[in-house]
Amino acid sequence: QDGLKQCLAEFRQQLTWVERLDVTLGPVADPVSQNASTSDAVDPENDFQREMSFYRQAQAAVLEALPRLRKLQVPTRRPDDYFAEMAKSDQQMQKIRQKLKSKQEAMERSEKAKQLRAMRKYGKKVQVEILQRRQKEKKNMLNAVKKYQKGLSDKLDFLDEEQTSSQGNKKGNASQRTKKGPNAKRRYKNQKFGFGGKKKGSKWNTKESFNDVSSFQSKVAHNKGPGKGKGGKGGKKALNKRPGKRARQKMKNRAR
Repeated sequence: QDGLKQCLAEFRQQLTWVERLDVTLGPVADPVSQNASTSDAVDPENDFQREMSFYRQAQAAVLEALPRLRKLQVPTRRPDDYFAEMAKSDQQMQKIRQKLKSKQEAMERSEKAKQLRAMRKYGKKVQVEILQRRQKEKKNMLNAVKKYQKGLSDKLDFLDEEQTSSQGNKKGNASQRTKKGPNAKRRYKNQKFGFGGKKKGSKWNTKESFNDVSSFQSKVAHNKGPGKGKGGKGGKKALNKRPGKRARQKMKNRAR
């Protein structure tokens, strides 16, 4: 004990409190439970109670030290223009910045690669859908043609669809045509040899000729005109018609 007191007297320094800033106090009373909680009441195995006792003890020290510092006119707040040097050097921070930048660039490249792969998949999907749609249209048209050939259907809608599709494909070529009508060679021959008019389809009926029935004669058409009765020259008996099999058999029997 005498040796401990001697050592304490050797390293004890008679300095003012501002130089020492030592505060020894107990924890602040818990405002929830007004009972003064002592150190014996704290369960050391309970982490929450132990940390709260440390917090209340530090709070009591602050509440005791701040008024004394203000009384001694010692500033307790950091000034606005205070500059604290970083714990790490600028070189170390530059390395960290470069590493972060390279990591961000790698993430951007990976994101672009993902977008390209997604676009390729989408393009392939669209291409497959177009091919499937064309195959389906072709199959439907072939089925319609077969039904029409077999007499199961009298609709020719598939021809209209085919014509519209072919016209859509020829729109680009039609825009390139600047002149209409025959070419220069055909015009030269027409000028030299003349043009005889339309030959192909000249005997086709028109709407007016189809509706014109003024020259139609029912008696002549049905073989009932004058002089063409049963006894007339142009009657049914006058027709060179081969007799039937039974009639020919009877004729043979009579001849025998």
